[in-house]
Amino acid sequence: MVVVDRIALGKWGEDVAAGYLERTGYEVLARNWRCREGELDIVAIGDGAICFVEVKARSGVGYGFPAEAVTPVKARRIRRLALRWLAEYRPLGRYDLRFDVVSIVRRQGAAPDVVHLQGAF
Repeated sequence: MVVVDRIALGKWGEDVAAGYLERTGYEVLARNWRCREGELDIVAIGDGAICFVEVKARSGVGYGFPAEAVTPVKARRIRRLALRWLAEYRPLGRYDLRFDVVSIVRRQGAAPDVVHLQGAF
């Protein structure tokens, strides 16, 4: 089933992204945080910033690179969700806020291509 495969690819991509962020010094605070308005893929702290990370994974680039799927409408929704997350958790300390995209292309028989776009929107 295509839907199941897409869901599995998305879960796999979020696992890869969280591992990548942790290996590069980020602390993952939340994964798949949900409220009635939607979901944030990953919330992490790194480089003095709270980062709201949208993860996009694809099995190829035939339909474009994964990060291209983050439209202006999607970016606005993520910003709204970030405000909800901040209101609920109120992290201690002073942090910048940043909106990142982790783009992952799954390659058959090879390591995934991971691109971390900091401050993507």
